[in-house]
Amino acid sequence: MQSMLNQINDSFGILVAYLAPVLFADIAGIPLIVLTLLAGALIFTLYFNFINIRGFRHAIDIIKGKYDNPNDIGQISHFQALTSALSATIGLGNIAGVAVAVSLGGPGAVFWMVFIAFFSMSAKFVSCTLGQLYRKVNDDGSVSGGPMYYLDYGLKEKGFGTFGKILGSMYAVFIIGGAFGGGNMFQANQSFKQLITATGGETSIFYGYGWLFGLFLAVTVGIVIIGGIKGIARVTEKVVPLMGGIYSLAALVIIFVNYDMLPSAIESIFATAFTPEAGMGGVLGVLIVGFQRATFSNEAGIGSAPIAYSAVKSNDHMSVGFVSLFEPFFDTVIICTMTALVIIISGAYDPSSTISGVELTSEAFKKDISWFPYILSLAVILFAFSTIITWSYYGMKAWTYLVGNNVFAENFYKVIFCIFIVIGAASELDSVIHFSDAMIFAMAFPNVIGMYFLASELKNDLNKYKKNFL
Repeated sequence: MQSMLNQINDSFGILVAYLAPVLFADIAGIPLIVLTLLAGALIFTLYFNFINIRGFRHAIDIIKGKYDNPNDIGQISHFQALTSALSATIGLGNIAGVAVAVSLGGPGAVFWMVFIAFFSMSAKFVSCTLGQLYRKVNDDGSVSGGPMYYLDYGLKEKGFGTFGKILGSMYAVFIIGGAFGGGNMFQANQSFKQLITATGGETSIFYGYGWLFGLFLAVTVGIVIIGGIKGIARVTEKVVPLMGGIYSLAALVIIFVNYDMLPSAIESIFATAFTPEAGMGGVLGVLIVGFQRATFSNEAGIGSAPIAYSAVKSNDHMSVGFVSLFEPFFDTVIICTMTALVIIISGAYDPSSTISGVELTSEAFKKDISWFPYILSLAVILFAFSTIITWSYYGMKAWTYLVGNNVFAENFYKVIFCIFIVIGAASELDSVIHFSDAMIFAMAFPNVIGMYFLASELKNDLNKYKKNFL
């Protein structure tokens, strides 16, 4: 078993070595992927006249079900699509990712996380609207959508059929890699590690039983994903609000108890964003860390969320785009900011400390709520679970795009996906994690190219929509 895990790790390591020079190239010290996502977020915000602000109130009305029509084509409600998409982003990106950002870039990195998240709302709006516009309704009534389809079908309408097919296929390959790595093995691995940390480390009764934890998680995931997006949505619409509420309440309690320290914490975020502490790599270093962690947190521009949103029961693609505006706002602006404030206020943040990730977040909450690491363990496991089931759907839709939409192809993918959960929980697969990071970032390139080509398709549709609803 261990030798097989080592071979998997080595294979992914070789792939990373080949991919890294291309995927992590930089211009003037700024990673190309960061520039790509930042440019897209800013351009789409200006092109659609700050839709991230003007459309926010309308987004809340749609989420509340004001315009839902059960007779529309689709499989899930707007709210279920939102919670499904959030389930893929809320979790380790917010709990561990913010701690990583603060550790590497100081409190100022949080400012840049929120900054890019604000503009990323527009990028999310474009990609999710396109996902709904170019979705494919299958013979059995199920829906397939996402960047694979709008790159393929959308660019074909523009006269770039071959180019669109290549970009769509590239995207499908990348997201399958991301689904197995960051959306699967990483989640299983980190949730098991948090369980071990909270129950005594090497003295924990669970220590050495990662395979058993992975097996239990794989069986549970398998039961849910058999039901497809409807089964996934039924779970995420309960798990995400429940655990998001518990986590947010705990953060607010700590902030309230230490309210006298809140002004200085906020001041440190703004101050170190432009005048970072020594050793943080300067303003550019802090900015890059913030942008990278924000990308992992809300995935705007990456294109995964449109796969879930394409299944919404709606005959108007613009409504889906408005709902998606709320996702980066809640995920990064609210949850990530609260996490950062807890880390700073608690005093857990120490530039000289080696503690990072979920361990730092756990330590921060423990300062005022001694028993919270146990709750955090449950939250991490549930968030990891919801992330895994949503990413299983993302990867499956990419898989069926490549090999064809049939029951055998879907079930084959689901079985392999569940096996990799066990592998992820039972091993230390650093190269796999680096590979999955590379795949998730790589998804942005074909997706953003397609969004540039197709954004004009939405301009007129938005103007018509505003006359009726805004």
